[in-house]
Amino acid sequence: MKKIYFLSLITLLFSAANFAQNVAFEEYDLSNGMHVVLHKDNSAPVVTTSVMYHVGAKDENPERTGFAHFFEHLLFEGTENIKRGDWFKIVSSNGGTNNANTTQDRTYYYEVFPSNNLELGLWMESERLLHPVINQIGVDTQNEVVKEEKRLRYDNSPYGQWAPEVFKNLFKNHPYKWTTIGSLDHLDAAKLEEFQNFNKKFYIPNNAVLVVAGDFETSTAKKLIEDYFGSIPKGEKIERSVVKEDAITEEIKATFEDPNIQIPAVFTVYRTPAMTTRDARVLDMISTVLSDGKSSRLYKKLVDDKKKAMQIAAFNYSLEDYGAYIVLALPLGENTLDDLVAEIDEEIVKIQTELITEKEFQKLRNKFENQFVNSNSSVEGIASSLATFYMLYDDINLINSEIEIYNSITREEIREIANKYLKPNQRLVLDYLPKKDKE
Repeated sequence: MKKIYFLSLITLLFSAANFAQNVAFEEYDLSNGMHVVLHKDNSAPVVTTSVMYHVGAKDENPERTGFAHFFEHLLFEGTENIKRGDWFKIVSSNGGTNNANTTQDRTYYYEVFPSNNLELGLWMESERLLHPVINQIGVDTQNEVVKEEKRLRYDNSPYGQWAPEVFKNLFKNHPYKWTTIGSLDHLDAAKLEEFQNFNKKFYIPNNAVLVVAGDFETSTAKKLIEDYFGSIPKGEKIERSVVKEDAITEEIKATFEDPNIQIPAVFTVYRTPAMTTRDARVLDMISTVLSDGKSSRLYKKLVDDKKKAMQIAAFNYSLEDYGAYIVLALPLGENTLDDLVAEIDEEIVKIQTELITEKEFQKLRNKFENQFVNSNSSVEGIASSLATFYMLYDDINLINSEIEIYNSITREEIREIANKYLKPNQRLVLDYLPKKDKE
């Protein structure tokens, strides 16, 4: 019986992997420049409608930061045909869920409905694009919502200021130097017409990708998409330029005091290349070797064996123009932040000078295969991946082929890329400390 169960499990996992590596989709453009992607999956009676706009925190006026994230909230206020406060009621009363999120590079909205409500999802997203109501009542309401979010996530949360402090020190010129929450003073100072102009500039069909994924008939979906989105006027072309950063050539030291913590932390952060590069993917693998799971090098050494750290993590935060490779640690007992940095550096030097073992390498590949399967295991995940690969990577086919890039990375490349980017003279060291008493 156990043998039969085991074989069934293997078959299931193989089928899942095979499914995840072969996401079928169709794509085309409307006459107004909106890109459309359809992924048909009739295995369950649900459908996801989503729209990603190529606007994030990096597209903001430096004197008006926080606008992109603010719009994530503002565009749920209502439209000419959806009364203020009714958006979520309509979704929930029709058996659906919805949400949105913003990064430095894009803003993403989506609904998940029973498949018989495909038209409703498309209508609501077309309303958001064509008929948003941007008035002073909505701006004032969402201003308070964003302020409360900032208080909860940043101001009053332990270690809540790490991201603003890291990015403002790591980037001197590029708009990545501010976070998506932005400045509340900037939002307070903004006039209504500034919000309206932001919407007019970025919330246009030729700056968006619409993805429909799930249970639908293709001919019906195409007709509905044309009916609801085809007549929306094309917007003016958005001119973009990438702000270049000078290379970091000597270690940057910074300190921040947080009144919400009692245990200090240290962050060592390296500026890294764009998410689209092969190097960024190698850095993903390096972070997995260092700190992904209790058997990873840093966790085993500093938490389990030497008991110098109560927490350790390393991850590559990849973005469209640049990235940040972040290693953080919280000391245990009398151990100092300098002790932790020295121990972390020792492990990085090992990766720079020695090939990782074959056992580590195989484990690494298995983890990335598993992540790849999981990312394509639901229609919501597939919709998000299709939009992301189209808009930020300019290669939608990566939804099926990105795992091939990871699988082609060698142990020698891991050593080479660690040497290229993870050097002490190319990083920020942020000592994140408890706030001292004013006495």
